Amino acid sequence: MTWEQLLSLKRQGDTSKRLRIEQDDTRLGFEVDYDRIIFSSAFRSLQDKTQVIPLSKTDFVHTRLTHSLEVSVVGRSIGRLVGKKIIEKYPHLSAVHGFHMNDFGAIVAAAALAHDIGNPPFGHSGEKAIGEYFSIGKGQQFKEHLTPKQWQDLIDFEGNANGFSVLTSSRPGIEGSLRLSYATLGAFTKYPKESLPKKPTKNISDKKYGFFQSDKDFFKEVAEELGMISNKSGEDIGYERHPLAFLVEAADDICYTIIDFEDGINLGLVSEDFALEYLIKLVKDTIDAAKYQTLTTKEDRISYLRALAIGNLINDAVRVFVENEEAILQGKFHFALTDKSKYKAQMDDIIKLSVKNIYQSREVIEKELSGYQIINTLLDKFITAFNNNHEGKATNYDKLLLKILPEKHHLEKENLYDRLLHICHYISMLTDGKAVELFKIVSA
Repeated sequence: MTWEQLLSLKRQGDTSKRLRIEQDDTRLGFEVDYDRIIFSSAFRSLQDKTQVIPLSKTDFVHTRLTHSLEVSVVGRSIGRLVGKKIIEKYPHLSAVHGFHMNDFGAIVAAAALAHDIGNPPFGHSGEKAIGEYFSIGKGQQFKEHLTPKQWQDLIDFEGNANGFSVLTSSRPGIEGSLRLSYATLGAFTKYPKESLPKKPTKNISDKKYGFFQSDKDFFKEVAEELGMISNKSGEDIGYERHPLAFLVEAADDICYTIIDFEDGINLGLVSEDFALEYLIKLVKDTIDAAKYQTLTTKEDRISYLRALAIGNLINDAVRVFVENEEAILQGKFHFALTDKSKYKAQMDDIIKLSVKNIYQSREVIEKELSGYQIINTLLDKFITAFNNNHEGKATNYDKLLLKILPEKHHLEKENLYDRLLHICHYISMLTDGKAVELFKIVSA
């Protein structure tokens, strides 16, 4: 892979080249990507979607929105630091093509901003609830009418693939959805493969899948424009990652490791003594002991350590990327950057404690259980109504239910797979609160 191709400014539907050297620096294409995501309704819905604690009414607990903004800020810093090194190593990128170190930061910031845009309500349990509706629920009835890959898309419903669809799928009058640059779409896609074969290798890029069958032709176009390396044969589609996807992933890993932990501390799920012990291991080389001693509140002490920890992890992620840049360009680096971090043991310790005290806390489990019932009920009601309407068998109840669908979801879908995915997409775009409200309406 070459940086000249990987930094493509092309957008869906373009008929001519977009050259970086001809860009208006006051309105750079990669920054336009960020703006389009910020102003999208899908991004706004993240303000009422679970990050750690579902349906939390506590003002300091992160939502998907605040998490995404923080990941974007961290991603921008990592991208700029890497960009500086890349431009120094390949000066022609600047001299001939006009690329700047900030371009790397802008691409990573935009992709990181959107990294959770396809996640359903109620966190990762929402993905599992959608998948299990088809694998062990009433949705099993559709299996024999779908191809193996279409079926796998549904039983392993994936927020990353749904996010790619949110960012790129056309509807009448809106071609290409947000029409982001291909560089940003490449950086967004952590798992550039289809749902089957499942986990064919231990390569980090093969861990999950990144696009639905309905989006695979466009993803192929994006990957080929960017010069991404194909790693599948025959009819299977898969590629080695766009290098900047490693930076988006690192920003996410850093934020959820440290900031979810901070939420747990603020909620009282992790004691301050434990927290300080774990965080100080990450910052022992950079902490200003005199300054730390002047901090009199738990909140200030934790905030100080959190900022130092994130700074150290950013610098280490940049180090790992730069040291492995040539292998990454050759598609021969198969790990998350944090897997090779000198702080990996400390991060693993924090994640282990977070899993025990936060993610598996009674409050989280109870609300995830509610989420399962809510999502299963909504899927069943809307899929039944949508299919009955398509087949001309809609009851009055079905017709009333379909009137609840937002106008943009009033689309004809001839193909069963497309109808099922359409309703999954609608449910996935609901906020936690809206899902609860709809559940109460249809269960009354």
